Amino acid sequence: MLAFERAQGAKPLTKAELVAYEAKRDLAAELLQSVREMKAGQLHVVSSPVIEARNKTGLSQSQFAVLLGVSVRTLQGWEQGRKQPSGAARTLLAIASTNPKAVLAVAGK
Repeated sequence: MLAFERAQGAKPLTKAELVAYEAKRDLAAELLQSVREMKAGQLHVVSSPVIEARNKTGLSQSQFAVLLGVSVRTLQGWEQGRKQPSGAARTLLAIASTNPKAVLAVAGK
């Protein structure tokens, strides 16, 4: 399993684990394989629940960030899987995903 593919809630790699992981990688081979997959039409679109929730509201990143009370950078981190929302933000995202109209009504949009 790749470092960025660890399950949610799993502990991040330690510095030693990351160094060991990176030492084993063959970036040229990975890149070549990716190009072959793209040419063969084997694309894997990755989406996140955060992106899906935002898309359901129809808001831009900046508008959605204001609605959630976070910075655009934090929202982008969530969307890219670099960070995980916690607490109230996670609950609000779940509501936005299941009932986007309710979130928009509260926000006055």
